[in-house]
Amino acid sequence: MTERVKLKDLEDALDGLPYPLSKQNAVEEVTGLVLVYADGEEPAADVVERIQEEVFDDPASLAISIRNNLPTEAVGEPGQSEGEG
Repeated sequence: MTERVKLKDLEDALDGLPYPLSKQNAVEEVTGLVLVYADGEEPAADVVERIQEEVFDDPASLAISIRNNLPTEAVGEPGQSEGEG
């Protein structure tokens, strides 16, 4: 079953996972979780696979690592451009 999660709710969605969690286990645990971006969405497992860290101690550390590996379209308003104004 797929669960769609907005980025503001990410840490809550990761709260029930068994920490500490290896990167490979994190990929498996977030399978079925879809991150909803400002302009699209992406499976959370795809983002976790891009992370360099190998172990996550708690939901906050995993959420921070995920946020640090988001594509540009993940944040901001759809169609928003820097430098306009």
